[in-house]
Amino acid sequence: MNVLYVDDDAEDKEFFVEALKEIDSSIYCSTASNGLEALDYLTQKQQLPSCIFLDINMPLMDGKTCLAEIKKETRLINIPVVMYSTTSDTNQIRECYKLGAFDFLIKPNTLQKLSEDLTSIFAQMKREVQ
Repeated sequence: MNVLYVDDDAEDKEFFVEALKEIDSSIYCSTASNGLEALDYLTQKQQLPSCIFLDINMPLMDGKTCLAEIKKETRLINIPVVMYSTTSDTNQIRECYKLGAFDFLIKPNTLQKLSEDLTSIFAQMKREVQ
């Protein structure tokens, strides 16, 4: 599995990658620091990621704008995008789903909780593919 994680916070990136390694050490994770970097990565790569985790609040291009751009591209539209943010604002969450988010994950405080959440999301993705 190949994952793209987009977040401007270096500590959050390390935390996320660590959780992925706990789940399955064979998961490869690429990162980007904002929506523009993510779109650049996606347009240049031959092999697309299995899924994308996207923070909402980032400089240059925020996560919601990036999600909307991803869902406009025929080549990218079927990649599951999980919004991954500290916000619990139901209006923002609802907006992300309207834009085409596969799921919305509120950033947890512990590695164990993140590992559990990611395991659950990956299982849900697997069910929907079958």
